Amino acid sequence: MNPNILICYSMLNQASKYLVSIDSGTTSCRAIVFDAELHEVVSFQRPFTQIFPQTAWVEHDPSEIWKVQQDVLNQAIRFVGASHVEAIGITNQRETAVAWSRSSSEPLTNAIVWQCKRTVAQCRSLVASGHLEMVRWKTGLLLDPYFSATKWKWMLENVPSVQNAAKSGDLAFGTVDSWLIWNMTKGACHVTDPSNASRTLIYNIRDQQWDSELSAIFGVPIATLPQILDSDSDFGTYEIDGVGVKIRAVLGDQQAALFGQGCFEPGMLKCTLGTGSFLLVNAGNTVPKPPPGILTTVAWKSSGRITYALEGSVFIAGAAVQWLRDGLEIIPSSAAIEELAATVPDAAGVIFIPALSGLGAPYWNPNVRGVMIGITRGTTKAHIARATLEAIAMQNADLVDALRAALPCEITELRLDGGAAINDTLVQLHADYINCTALRPACLETTAMGVAALAGIASRLFDDTRCVSALLENAVLRVIPVPSAATVALRKRWTTLVLALDTLEQQGLFN
Repeated sequence: MNPNILICYSMLNQASKYLVSIDSGTTSCRAIVFDAELHEVVSFQRPFTQIFPQTAWVEHDPSEIWKVQQDVLNQAIRFVGASHVEAIGITNQRETAVAWSRSSSEPLTNAIVWQCKRTVAQCRSLVASGHLEMVRWKTGLLLDPYFSATKWKWMLENVPSVQNAAKSGDLAFGTVDSWLIWNMTKGACHVTDPSNASRTLIYNIRDQQWDSELSAIFGVPIATLPQILDSDSDFGTYEIDGVGVKIRAVLGDQQAALFGQGCFEPGMLKCTLGTGSFLLVNAGNTVPKPPPGILTTVAWKSSGRITYALEGSVFIAGAAVQWLRDGLEIIPSSAAIEELAATVPDAAGVIFIPALSGLGAPYWNPNVRGVMIGITRGTTKAHIARATLEAIAMQNADLVDALRAALPCEITELRLDGGAAINDTLVQLHADYINCTALRPACLETTAMGVAALAGIASRLFDDTRCVSALLENAVLRVIPVPSAATVALRKRWTTLVLALDTLEQQGLFN
């Protein structure tokens, strides 16, 4: 068996119907099978190449993503048999911009990843031209290189193959979900859903459609963009071994995690600890007014009814741990950080601001870089490990503070998921710094589970979200906050340092 494929087996359920989730992430592709009670049956995973052409530029090869994703998908489906798969759901890294030829189905250039900062100057120019307030009103987003539109604009201005395809009408733009569906349906479907469309800067969250004014500002023709379907629509058919399997749900990864955590009522809050950290709160069926630094986005649109969310996005969370592992080589694996950090009672005054790709919410400064202060000759790698875990938790505490200033309801619980949530110390730090109960589900695969649950509803395997909620009521780790004077003092030092970074950036320190 290929050693690059990571397989996690559980007992094969005897039920005849299964749901398969495609989880196309930033660093790997997975396919996970769930049974009719949303129990994980089997998971296949493979990484793909990260491409860094210049400082702060990040790219992926779309062909490699499709090849790797198809490989693990086929293995997952064949594990239970295609005829037993009720539906496929797709969840994906958001904002990453892909361009391909309609006639050949070949990528026209590498995908520009959500982490990429090449369009900083373009965003600043748009702000200087007075577009920010209109963009904020229509999209719920900010003019930041994080989102897709400026990436597509950059392709149109800098990549000859994209320019030529645009002139001949052969150009297709999309996010990763659209690219996968195009390939899965052999070019029959160029589609997306509102949760992904709402991350592009071209989707009007109020009118719930592509916006001609936004299209003109970014120079991205609407004709190149995918058709927007409800998140629980028929997205086409994937044929394998002579069997057609319906694609019945699409959600951006963070919205899928919100669904998978059962956050179906306004005010319910989750935070996914992955490469970045993404905190979403269900905001109901009307467009909410976001507090400063927080985004408004579409959570999902199901059976014609839209649900919105408020979101705070931190660019570096688990990626900071990966940096300790791969860049500094002070831990042999990501999981080893908890044991190392536990060898010291605190970080001994070390504070780490992991702005390795700039600062996201609620600060939104793409030009600052990571800073570590308080280092002495007594500082050890254990102190740095502890400071890194504290940084992840404090970034999320900043997001919750911003939400608390705007939400009418009190935040008393935070539901954590994602790979880093397995770290008990990190869960406790979230409880302490946010001063609320932190909950961790028994199954951390809430992103894949969420889109599987929506696919189950779309295919009538489940009646509605009440049925899904009952299935999701599994054992959780419930951590009560233990605040202290030291916790409060560290939060104040953290805030002072983060705010100082903006001044340092304006003085050219990070140039």
